[in-house]
Amino acid sequence: MAAGADRHTVSDVSDSQKQQRVVVVGTGMAGVQTAVQLREQGWPGSVRLLGAEPHPPYDRPPLSKAVLLGRGEEAEVPLFDIDFAALGIELELGRTATGLRPGERLLVTDAGPVHYDRLVLATGAEPRTLPGSEGVPGVHVLRTLDDARRLRPVLAARGRVVVVGAGWIGAEFATVAREWGCEVTVVEAAAAPLPGALPAEVSAPMRAWYAEAGATLRTGAAVAAVERGGVLLADGTRLPADAVLVGIGARPATGWLAGSGVELGPDGSVLADARLRSSAPDCYAVGDCASFPSARYGERLLIHHWDNALQGPRTVAANLLAEGHADGEPESVGYDPVPYFWSEQFGRFVQYVGHHSPGDELVWRGSPQDPAWSVCWLRGERPTALLAVGRPRDLAQGRKLIQQGTAVDRTLLGDAAVALKKAAR
Repeated sequence: MAAGADRHTVSDVSDSQKQQRVVVVGTGMAGVQTAVQLREQGWPGSVRLLGAEPHPPYDRPPLSKAVLLGRGEEAEVPLFDIDFAALGIELELGRTATGLRPGERLLVTDAGPVHYDRLVLATGAEPRTLPGSEGVPGVHVLRTLDDARRLRPVLAARGRVVVVGAGWIGAEFATVAREWGCEVTVVEAAAAPLPGALPAEVSAPMRAWYAEAGATLRTGAAVAAVERGGVLLADGTRLPADAVLVGIGARPATGWLAGSGVELGPDGSVLADARLRSSAPDCYAVGDCASFPSARYGERLLIHHWDNALQGPRTVAANLLAEGHADGEPESVGYDPVPYFWSEQFGRFVQYVGHHSPGDELVWRGSPQDPAWSVCWLRGERPTALLAVGRPRDLAQGRKLIQQGTAVDRTLLGDAAVALKKAAR
């Protein structure tokens, strides 16, 4: 828990705070956890949680894994095990935010206006689409429960599938499609899989994973158009398909904030400060829709990962409590996590922790031809990030080194036979 996050009790807060209304927009992990953390940390006023989807709040990572695979109970809707009523959280589903008037403390929705005293933006992200692909039969994205449900019969048909984009979602979907027995072709405009997430020298060895699984990976292949019945590449090649999955990344779901005065970055993210406050008064932002300045890494970060949506709400709740602390002394909490992400693809467990920059030094632990290996990034003598393939112990020990800013011995760091923690100076 963030420092100071558990220091508040109902008796600590002001009487006025007990009458204040917090409205949380978004029922994904970030929104749900913000509402829960407010109650767990002692927020005495009302908490109202609004979501655009009609479904009760659910966890998203299983959508590209167990839900699509359809394995018994694992294929069921991954609902959060939370009794919202017992926590005093008002849950409203199927209600979409369409605008915001901060000066009036008014949230505009498709079901009418909602007044608030404190607002938390947690609307997540939405999939990027290929121009011209909207409305084309057989073209899919994978972000919501409804998306996954539409894809289940596609996989069950065991037909030809083209995946556009060899990123995390593309790789996970290709994995599931092959397990169903589909004929799978993945096309990627970049020269190697996972572009933007990993440098080509690290991700290039992953090309073999596709071949081993029986999937075809075509890199350097730009898509000219998605057509009914397939994909047209820029070089004129047509790839016939019974279904096309577009997995080319996501962008913050913040279009509804246009003209509201809430400052957005070039990437569409809400520009939150180190305490996750937006530029609008009494308005916070958390999860996939928000970026924040990281003192640890010296740059603003936009993190579209589950762990960020889990950790950020603790800071938001602590700071909302701090605003009304009875003794008037600020107890606000900064947010500067070590990012964490994991993926399952082609029979491998892939984990990434930290954040690397192009100038960071690469140190390999083992060979990518080995069943398990890791890569570390160093800035000077201190690790900034680590990618672990089948080496969870490296991930756990590397995470501690990064969090503590520990200097390491390069020689020991590069020896896969030496425990990572022993590389600490």
